[in-house]
Amino acid sequence: MQFSFDTNLNRIAEKVEANDRLTFDEGVELYNTQDLNALGKLADSVRRKKHGRTTYYNVNRHFNHTNICVADCKFCGFYRRARQDDAYTHSIAEGIEIARSAVAEGATELHIVGGLNSKLPFEYYTDLFSSLKREFPALHLKALTMVELDFFARFYKMSDEEVIERLKAAGMDSCPGGGAEIFAEPTRSRICDHKCDGDRWLELAGKVHNAGLKTNATMLYGHIESTEDRVDHFIKLREQQDKTGGFQCFIPLAFYPPGTALSSLPGPDAIDNLKTIAVSRLMIDNFDHIKAYWVMLGKATTQTALHFGANDVDGTITDGGELTHAYSVEEGGEQKMTRTELITMIENAGFEAVERDTVYNRVERATV
Repeated sequence: MQFSFDTNLNRIAEKVEANDRLTFDEGVELYNTQDLNALGKLADSVRRKKHGRTTYYNVNRHFNHTNICVADCKFCGFYRRARQDDAYTHSIAEGIEIARSAVAEGATELHIVGGLNSKLPFEYYTDLFSSLKREFPALHLKALTMVELDFFARFYKMSDEEVIERLKAAGMDSCPGGGAEIFAEPTRSRICDHKCDGDRWLELAGKVHNAGLKTNATMLYGHIESTEDRVDHFIKLREQQDKTGGFQCFIPLAFYPPGTALSSLPGPDAIDNLKTIAVSRLMIDNFDHIKAYWVMLGKATTQTALHFGANDVDGTITDGGELTHAYSVEEGGEQKMTRTELITMIENAGFEAVERDTVYNRVERATV
């Protein structure tokens, strides 16, 4: 039986089998294929070579320390201006209590991101991290995007290296992948013109890697970007990974229009979500992990995505993540699953659920 009725996909499959790197044009062809099943099978073959049936999850909690932001990204439903009634900044004491609750629930990771708040001193962040580490030394602090680090360097008038080293010394263990959005211009400027550009995001990721810390990487898709913008994004991440090697996981983020300045757009559908998972697995060949982020995909699509190249579903998340709540496609903005629910979701899809810590070490627990 022929692998696919799409002759381009057959040719690309031969390159994948030979471990040959795919080109920009081949990335576009992957997106354009009408043979969704064959595309998924091809991505799944790569996933299974790397990971077998193993699918990772973690027990984590999100902590968005402030929603006050000087930027006004068109896709964002989270940010507030300082004078708005629902603007907030959590105190360090509040952060400690959120972390305490997370640790009591078994969390191994606290995911910390927030707005670009010009009212906060740099010491807020170093004091927050050092206080969290004193109270919970085993809790991994995955904190601050490249956009936040860029803002710190400019606003506090420090070098990139000083920003990174001071945060690392205070307790920052790794960085999440947010703020990448879409690298290509002019698309990036149209949706987030107050943020650093794509080259700057990549430069900072490289500097964090050179400082000995791991990061993730994201791509926001399903808004005004083109297929070519997406493939360009994959290739730029791949090139940066060749240089510094510190990316752990790629997380495609499905755009959720409600509450944003782009609310008239439909957002990506399930087919687009699955294609994006599959194409990212095939194009970003030097990333070990591709995440199907269940909050933004929904649980059912997440299960299917595990057959389209994804090998990670993120974590329990629990409460405390206002930003995540703003983008959740689950009913009522749900952003919480128990370990048992995550395991069941993964196993019902036909895979082995393995709990991990932030840097993909297996976590062994006595009971589920």
